[in-house]
Amino acid sequence: MEQAFYNQLAGQSIANETLARSTALEILTSEKVELLPLLNAAFEVRKKFVGKEVLIHIIDNVQNGFCPEDCHYCAQARSSDADIEEYPLKSDAEILAEAKNAYEKGAFRHCMVFAGRGPSATRVAHIARLIREIKTKYPPLQVCVSSGLLDEGNAKILKEAGLDRLNHNLNTSQHNYPNICTTHTYADRLNTLAAARRADLQLCSGVIVGMGETSNDILEVACTLRRLGVESIPVNFYIPIEGNMLGAALGLSPEYCLRVLCLFRLLNPRAEIRAAAGRELHLRSMQVMALYPANSLFLDGYLNTKGDDRRRTLQMIKDAGFTINSDHSVDELLGKEGSTFEVSPDAPAEQVPMKKLQDLRIFMSTPTT
Repeated sequence: MEQAFYNQLAGQSIANETLARSTALEILTSEKVELLPLLNAAFEVRKKFVGKEVLIHIIDNVQNGFCPEDCHYCAQARSSDADIEEYPLKSDAEILAEAKNAYEKGAFRHCMVFAGRGPSATRVAHIARLIREIKTKYPPLQVCVSSGLLDEGNAKILKEAGLDRLNHNLNTSQHNYPNICTTHTYADRLNTLAAARRADLQLCSGVIVGMGETSNDILEVACTLRRLGVESIPVNFYIPIEGNMLGAALGLSPEYCLRVLCLFRLLNPRAEIRAAAGRELHLRSMQVMALYPANSLFLDGYLNTKGDDRRRTLQMIKDAGFTINSDHSVDELLGKEGSTFEVSPDAPAEQVPMKKLQDLRIFMSTPTT
């Protein structure tokens, strides 16, 4: 493609014009669309709306396992035989300690994930109390909650408590959804996002790439999130976990993953695009290039799998000339003692380690007094 094509991509996106469907599919599949000028076009859009800043997210897996849903990609699902460290809801003290830990590690946003179909009224009230205390103790820290299916009334309770964003991923297209989950529907997920929006919550909703979907499925999710005006879009790359119903991830070369990130940026120019789960495994030595379309990432791994050593991630951000939105500078964070684990850029899927209790629970890894 001539440079004019890439200039037009960036110009249309900055003007918030929807790309033609044929053009969007070319971004994912056509050899005529070269990767480096495509990344540069996406970067021009990123710079226009979010500059060169990276937002760091840290996940607190508040409850692990015991979920009645059968999401085929999830190690916590009832249908999974994955070897995970199950535990019920953590204590308030532990949850608050993990929020403190996230703040001190430079997180812009702390993500609390509650396994299950959806919260009871009692749990919603409990989550609301936790949100109030976190926001009181660490005012700069943004809070996101993932709690399953939610109605407008419960969403309003969380909003009034100070919740910034509600996470509820679409994960795949409506057409592909029955292939990855049968215990709830795609419409259930859309209804949760609509309820959160009516409660005036910002939305966090994304995709998992590599679950047997087509390029059309990926495009449908990107367009749906654009239509919903979703503020934060995690782009996950499926991590195969032994015991899950889904098998190996299909067709995920580093180049394809970068093309997906570019597509989501170009179709959602003002959104926070996150290079989320699986970036280490599937982007490998090209991880840093994800920062050109994406402006956020996770530190300290994901729900049940480890990620890169945080020193390596922070150094990558610094070396590429990006900054972070935090009360702590990258240099200050690099000066602190980091974790000792990192995913090898060439590690096969079956070697991506699962988190153990000392990774999942701060009270098991930090001395108490």
